[in-house]
Amino acid sequence: MKSRSWIPVAALVFAAVSLPVCAQAFKPSKPVEIVVHTGPGGGADVLARFMANAMEKEKLLPVRMHVVNKTGGGGQTAMAYLVEKRGDAHTIAPFLSLFFTVPLMTPEAKVTMKDVTTVVRLLYEPSLVAVKSDSPFKTLGDFIDAAKKNPGQRKQSSASLGGRDWMVRQLLMKNTGANWAFISFPNFGERVGAVLGGHVDMMFIEPQEAGEHIRSGSLRIIAQISDRRLPPYPNIPTVKEAGFDIVDVPQVRGIIAPPGISREALAYWEDLFARFAKSPSWRKYLEDNVLLDAFLRGPELSKYVDDYSEVIRGILRDGGVKVVR
Repeated sequence: MKSRSWIPVAALVFAAVSLPVCAQAFKPSKPVEIVVHTGPGGGADVLARFMANAMEKEKLLPVRMHVVNKTGGGGQTAMAYLVEKRGDAHTIAPFLSLFFTVPLMTPEAKVTMKDVTTVVRLLYEPSLVAVKSDSPFKTLGDFIDAAKKNPGQRKQSSASLGGRDWMVRQLLMKNTGANWAFISFPNFGERVGAVLGGHVDMMFIEPQEAGEHIRSGSLRIIAQISDRRLPPYPNIPTVKEAGFDIVDVPQVRGIIAPPGISREALAYWEDLFARFAKSPSWRKYLEDNVLLDAFLRGPELSKYVDDYSEVIRGILRDGGVKVVR
């Protein structure tokens, strides 16, 4: 009798001990790397550094985060670094539309979004068309007309080929017959410096990147790349309102991790960012930077990645770009 009565008691004790251990199978035990594909000052870098500070402020993470910049290759350097970190749940990275686009248009690209672990989608990001404050171009139409009259002579400052800026340029050129140069710079400081120095005529800039340059009046906004006018710019037309009927080019940002991380690690990061997305710090960041909440996780996110890849493929084809995958 004693022997038989011991078995269920032992089982209950074992279950009581085991369940919390399984439920908390992963928890960061060392500093977490946030891998950024841009140099300091770029949109992904700004977002990553904000997250590192906000996570600490909100006491959501038991360890510190630090930013690691892996620039080059249109995001491929950062993605390849993640692949090398296979199974390492202490490494994450912000992703954006570029991570979908470059593999679709570049045969040499080795890594696609299918090769990494998608954790969450965080936000949609509108953009602005900016010129130097004393530029002769008062509207997007002014710039387009000048680019028609002098093909290849006008210049756009931007980041990587295949990014949202580049896709909008392709669509506008196809829509209007205009042609202008696309000058790629490795970091935001050089991109905006080229505009302010008068070396290029125009740039597309995210609201959070524009910051002090718009407030100080050194840059002037002539159009918005958005499906509606943003609250801080009620008098600035969208690209479509300016008379250019191109498809909306969505810019998405979220978080990815190396391939091969455990299910427990993925669940940890999903839950962490779900809590982070509700935090006062994140809500204020979205409002201050004119960003749109678009949190998504789990099976719905997997479907979104597939659907978004098809959206990007269609935009590239509309822009006259050969799709290689």
